[in-house]
Amino acid sequence: MGGPLNNADRSPDADDHRVLQVTGLSRRFCSGAHRQTVFDDLNLTAGRGEVVAILGASGSGKTTLLNLISGIDTPDTGSVRIDGIDVHAVGEPGRTLLRRRDIGFVFQFFNLIPTLTVGENVRLPMVLLDTDARQARQRAQQLLGQVGLPAVADRYPETLSGGEQQRIAVARALAHRPKILLADEPTGNLDEDTGRQVFGLLSDMARHHDATLLVVTHSPLVAAAADRVLYLRHGGIHAA
Repeated sequence: MGGPLNNADRSPDADDHRVLQVTGLSRRFCSGAHRQTVFDDLNLTAGRGEVVAILGASGSGKTTLLNLISGIDTPDTGSVRIDGIDVHAVGEPGRTLLRRRDIGFVFQFFNLIPTLTVGENVRLPMVLLDTDARQARQRAQQLLGQVGLPAVADRYPETLSGGEQQRIAVARALAHRPKILLADEPTGNLDEDTGRQVFGLLSDMARHHDATLLVVTHSPLVAAAADRVLYLRHGGIHAA
């Protein structure tokens, strides 16, 4: 895929096993005379195929961290590298392409487009990358089979249960073969049993597709199933 990103943007010191490298990250928000420090010199790495759970109190910066990693928000200091590429050094066109090409998102409230069929929702990340239409349909159908819903491609999201919609969201997040998956409370809108099943599916598929999974959660069940658990508190990140 051509565009604003190429091999020249990749650090020569990039570690092929460390898909995500966050170094010295700081972020502050100002409201009038009040200044809130969310992060101060935060460091984080995650390897290929690794599932990392991030826990923390409300307001600790969990969603802000995902926004900084994906380039939606900008840090005050520090760097974020995905597969060796500095997310905040490539310009907005480069960040947009990086999100489309290298990052998959799973949200608490599914975020499926209601006017598109299930198949069209799953194909959307591939359409944005100009993937051949036939290949995109085949890939989408393969993923629907992997999430246990092979016969719903022509249905609309509103006809599915919450658990089924989140399975579709998992398929969509993996459609373009991203290097990293960012999941923000992916089980937060599901009952406990369904949440356990959906996260098991998400983590299994991330490992199967060799994608790094970073999941923000309040759920002890989700955290227990991760390879590593980290806590955000007092502006830093700490191992369990």
